[in-house]
Amino acid sequence: MTTRILPAAGDADAARAIVALLSQLPDAEPAAPVPDSTTLLDTLGRMAAESVDELPEVVLVHERIGPVPALELIREVALRFPAVGVVLLSSDAGPGVFSAAMDSGARGLVGLPLGYEELATRVQAAAQWSAGVRRHLGRGADAPTGPGGRLVTVTGAKGGVGTTFTAVQFALAAAASGRRTALVDLDLQAGDVGSYLDVQFRRSVADLAGIQDISPRVLQDAVYEDRTGLALLLAPGEGERGEEVDDRAARHVIAALRARYELVVVDCGTQVTGANATAVEMADVAVLVATPDVVSVRAAKRMVRMWERLQVRKAEDTTVVVNRWSKHTEIQPALIEKITKTRVARTPVPAAFKELQGVVDAGRVQDLDNRSTVKQALWTLAGELGLLAVPATADGRTGPGHALAVRPSGPVARLRRGREG
Repeated sequence: MTTRILPAAGDADAARAIVALLSQLPDAEPAAPVPDSTTLLDTLGRMAAESVDELPEVVLVHERIGPVPALELIREVALRFPAVGVVLLSSDAGPGVFSAAMDSGARGLVGLPLGYEELATRVQAAAQWSAGVRRHLGRGADAPTGPGGRLVTVTGAKGGVGTTFTAVQFALAAAASGRRTALVDLDLQAGDVGSYLDVQFRRSVADLAGIQDISPRVLQDAVYEDRTGLALLLAPGEGERGEEVDDRAARHVIAALRARYELVVVDCGTQVTGANATAVEMADVAVLVATPDVVSVRAAKRMVRMWERLQVRKAEDTTVVVNRWSKHTEIQPALIEKITKTRVARTPVPAAFKELQGVVDAGRVQDLDNRSTVKQALWTLAGELGLLAVPATADGRTGPGHALAVRPSGPVARLRRGREG
């Protein structure tokens, strides 16, 4: 049987050495090495979306992989792709590292520098384990083919663009379509998800921050099961507690939620923190909400560039949702797409605040009328982004179209002048 092996090594010399040795193994089919954790997870995600059979039997993770540390990356791969055997390559092959690797979900540890016999033995063992798991899962149509629950993040280009309202409506649409959905508030210092849904609950995401292994029971205690059908994990009531939720805590919390829910929607607010940057990095769909004005579009461009500098997300892998749009607005979606170099969603959200004012002031956005053009657009967007079990809008109709006409004066001209700034 041929063993497909995917190496992950940040160092080019180490990657070449790994591939050279793998090519000597009998029946081994090494793939081109991936240079970082983001590329590895994206590659495995694309394979899993096609079929579990497309996944490699073995993944080799070099100790100097980044930006996610090797042990955390192994835990992530083991949680999201349980049919893949992961082997750690480490210069420290002592019992402490071995134990930590096994606790993270690795199927073996190979010491550096690499030796043929040890590498062959560990790869063979991991491949046999992988084959056994796949036989147990079954290879028919009902076999799992994805990396657990789908994750979508919603981030605002700046404050006041409608980030939380968008995240809540996406989650409500998914739950209404029959998908088991969790809504997480990672706007850690100023989260308003609870206020928008008229929910008060003493537990929050901060209560999970110090827990390394989040069991289903522990998760259940921290989540509020709302009558809308959503499972809510709220931001802490005391903003200073948001500092307890770092990138590692966010990764563990999101992995636990994805193991239990079909869809996880994360409100990331408008500030970049370690926690919400981790969520955006892990996301299957990363949404950036912007309004069609100069200040917001420039803020969207800054956010996208920051994500790229931090190796969180590429611009082309980001979807911009245009909120408060009208056909009379000078800045149209096509221009926003050109300036930010992102993909702008086909359905813009119309400027119709009067439809929303009553439910927002009452803290009952779940009661928004199905005839609302804003709700129709957002629920159509949820279908466009693949968040619904059965794609449909709030009342079965599609959302408004999206105008592409751009006039070359006023704010448009100012944006063009500052496009490369």
